[in-house]
Amino acid sequence: MSFYTSLNGMKNAQSSLSTIAHNIANSETYGYKRGRASFSEIVAGSALSNPRVMQGIGASVEAVTQNFALGPIEQTGSALDIAITGDGFFTLRGENGETLYTRAGSFSISENGAIVDARGNNLQVYPVDANGDTTSNTPQSIQIQAQNAAGADYAGVSVGKDGVVRASYADGSVEPIGMVALATFMAPNGLKAVGSSNWQATGFSGAASYGEPGNGQYGALLSGALERSNVDIAEELVGLITAQRNFQANAKAIDTATQISQTVINLRT
Repeated sequence: MSFYTSLNGMKNAQSSLSTIAHNIANSETYGYKRGRASFSEIVAGSALSNPRVMQGIGASVEAVTQNFALGPIEQTGSALDIAITGDGFFTLRGENGETLYTRAGSFSISENGAIVDARGNNLQVYPVDANGDTTSNTPQSIQIQAQNAAGADYAGVSVGKDGVVRASYADGSVEPIGMVALATFMAPNGLKAVGSSNWQATGFSGAASYGEPGNGQYGALLSGALERSNVDIAEELVGLITAQRNFQANAKAIDTATQISQTVINLRT
């Protein structure tokens, strides 16, 4: 029994090591949120078992949860690098129509005038009027026109603290073209990580609730900055040492159990 219990402990230590290694590998990934492996005790027994003699038979991975605490903000100077200074996720629409959520706000202008991330996913915004006020509560993709109504060429884009995206043109005019839509979830730990600091909604997270930046629980936006990973290298190294000692202790327990079994076998022979 002790052999299998310790073997299970080694497997769990490996799971912990894998989670920590993944955190360390993504310590420089923008928008990444550190994971933490949680374990639960396994007890052998039934409703009729005597509670005084019930034995534990190890532990199992209960969950690998993510910590959505705000990471450090790094200034970049690029107008389409956007950090959320509070709760919320950017909403992206993929080429196949899938909806993704992210905290990594590094965007650029595509060849057709859309605001996209590095993988070509479209940033979702609310449509606005000439004053920058939203005209619909349905997020959608936008397209910046190469020329305005007066025929002036596109010159640049800016994103305000309130999330309003404004395009400027060569004649000096500035036109609001959308407001960045932020999403929040009842249970963000239920989001499914799909890579590239993106998540998808699941039944565990609940449906997304959308709102305007800086309004209610939704964080304000900071243009010209990016949110770095919230991984603390020093904390991860401490966890790495702990997981290593856990693995070694379980390996030693297996070695001890093997020696005891061998002694018993020798006595019988």
